[in-house]
Amino acid sequence: MIAAIVAATSTISSSAQEFLAGSGMPATAFPSPDRPVANIVSPIWHDEKERDDAGESHQLVRLLGIKFGMTVADIGAGSGYYVVRLSPIVGPGGRIIAEDVVPEYLQSLRSRVRALGLQNVVISLGESHDPRLPADSLDTAILVHMYHEIAQPYGLLYNLVPTLKHGARVGIVDAYAPTPEHGTPPSLLRCELAAVGYREISLDRLTGSDAYLAIFAPPSVASRTRPEAMVACKAP
Repeated sequence: MIAAIVAATSTISSSAQEFLAGSGMPATAFPSPDRPVANIVSPIWHDEKERDDAGESHQLVRLLGIKFGMTVADIGAGSGYYVVRLSPIVGPGGRIIAEDVVPEYLQSLRSRVRALGLQNVVISLGESHDPRLPADSLDTAILVHMYHEIAQPYGLLYNLVPTLKHGARVGIVDAYAPTPEHGTPPSLLRCELAAVGYREISLDRLTGSDAYLAIFAPPSVASRTRPEAMVACKAP
């Protein structure tokens, strides 16, 4: 039987370890998205200096209120751009969970975390329909420039709910573009999250880029829309 948290099969460092939570509802329980799903592309977004110059991470931290002591999951962490920037913000009293579905990305990120000596980062391999994170563990979950690549968004959003603490927020950064062009129209994003029971808090255009940050409050575990009652949203 899978325990609530499965220990790492190999030690990476005292802090950067892999773990999985027990599985949630299977992908087959949910409707397929009624819109194209973009291919997963390189985890490198141009170059990191260009991204820093755009000020995206500073805006995300401010708008989501990320601070010392929080536990933040970076879902679709890729090369770890946000991991290395959020780690000092949450500090030794907090934790960054770097989750992705591509083992090769996590292998590279593992090396980066070790080289930088980050002591509050945990590596986690998830699935396209299930982040497989511990229950009631997250203050914030971020999904940055990857929502359009999620093969089973309804399942992932549904299975994410139990991992979020009371009052937690979910922040999604994406471009104002159709999903085949590696963006998500805000109206489509709102519809898909509402289909699971999430409530929109705010949507802000990010300065210096063609992207937005949408912040949502999750439903309770009991008030989530049941998979059989979900209706897939059509792209505009």
